[in-house]
Amino acid sequence: MSEEKVVIFDTTLRDGEQSAGIGLTTQEKLEIAKQLERLGVDVIEAGFAASSPGDLEAVQTIAKEVREPIIASLARCYVDDVDKAWEGVQGAARPRIHVFISSSDIQIMNQLRKNPEEVLDISVASVERAKSYCDDVEFSPMDATRTDPEYLYKLLEAVIDAGATTVNIADTVGYTIPSEFSSRLEDIKSNVPNIDKAVLSVHCHNDLGLSVANSLAAVKSGARQVEGCINGLGERAGNASLEEIIMAIETRDDLFQVSTNIDTKQIYRTSRLVSDITGFPVQPNKAIVGANAFRHASGIHQDGVLKDRSTYEIIDPKAVGWPSNSLVLGKLSGRAGLRSRLEELGYHLEKEQLNEVFEEFKGLADRKREVTDQDLESLMSTQRRSADVPVTYGLDHVQVSTGDHGVPTATVSVKLPDGSNVTDAATGTGPVDAVYRAINRVVDVNNKLTEFRVDAVTEGIDAIGDVTIRIERNDDVFVGRGSDTDIIVASAKAYMNALNRAIASDSK
Repeated sequence: MSEEKVVIFDTTLRDGEQSAGIGLTTQEKLEIAKQLERLGVDVIEAGFAASSPGDLEAVQTIAKEVREPIIASLARCYVDDVDKAWEGVQGAARPRIHVFISSSDIQIMNQLRKNPEEVLDISVASVERAKSYCDDVEFSPMDATRTDPEYLYKLLEAVIDAGATTVNIADTVGYTIPSEFSSRLEDIKSNVPNIDKAVLSVHCHNDLGLSVANSLAAVKSGARQVEGCINGLGERAGNASLEEIIMAIETRDDLFQVSTNIDTKQIYRTSRLVSDITGFPVQPNKAIVGANAFRHASGIHQDGVLKDRSTYEIIDPKAVGWPSNSLVLGKLSGRAGLRSRLEELGYHLEKEQLNEVFEEFKGLADRKREVTDQDLESLMSTQRRSADVPVTYGLDHVQVSTGDHGVPTATVSVKLPDGSNVTDAATGTGPVDAVYRAINRVVDVNNKLTEFRVDAVTEGIDAIGDVTIRIERNDDVFVGRGSDTDIIVASAKAYMNALNRAIASDSK
């Protein structure tokens, strides 16, 4: 393996959160950041500190508690943005300020309403100001792939002279194609005289479905930092999928002859965690982490894999942390067995946390003959949701009467903030609608349900159902998740989770 490294820059918590419908709490961002640290990413872009007090808090928290990776904050080329970015990352063991500004004519003229020389001066001033705070400064010319090459060379040379240690060539609108992008990077290396004083980075969007291909072409052409998101999250069609880039470099070392610091066995867990917290599912045919990534339906393929897995698998599923799916726990299992299995899955619980999860586990084991790794992941997800969001209203009881010859009717019992219980009932067009109407009679939180999705956590008739919903309230989006072997109960839990998030947001 070559000793030359490619820096893996994760922007799931910044660009990934810009996916429509994602809104993360500080604690959720911190949990993802800690998993990214276990994964081994080199840089975590923790947020855009100047965008909101909540984002500043999240950046500060991550900077304080996540110590191994570089912690970066994005900043526009404004004095206040740069100052706020430093306020966010100054507590990090390895801080970075990442400044950006539009560089293409179309964005300079139509959005910034400035001329190119003004943009160059602003860029230099912003890099210099960031440099006065910390040594590690990244500069991104936004929409670089549609920027006049001669102007781009001039801009990059100027910001490197001003102190930028990384220059990031952003394909902001996903416009370029691999051959074109390779040529652009080669030209930059040839025409920017001080380019050797900075790390050449790339940031690719997926509008044409080429973000990973473009990123890999860039690595082949000398880029030594690649930016992207777990599961390909991000603005519009998303960013380059980091897990795909990482495994392409790992699998095709003969071609790229570079390496990363990534612990690939943490990839699957990272993907699942991000999906769980954001409420964005991973498509079944997604490379590396999709449910079908290592499933073989064709008889010819099955025959080959049974004889030798390498006939049709270029990646060992264990290499990216895919679980075994073996059924190992049941109702007779104790705390020690549960703790051991959870630790194998990457969860390390304090005694009180273990006791809470154990009670949930025993209840599940009474309903299911055997408990799978996926079931445990679902339990931990439920535990996380209850820990992250203050439970103003609690769901105590759900009872539904439905069928094809009657009016669906639901009765719910809800625990109020003062500890008392209120029971109410309602009818609806279906059982879930009836449950939600009954809850609304007790919990007065005006909202609009915009998404309802049901996923099976495991296979079989006794599978846990996982429900994800999104509600809108006052132009804010709140994601709710709920899991149960009874899909109606899971739906009720998801709705209560979303309502409690909305209420918690009101109190800030």
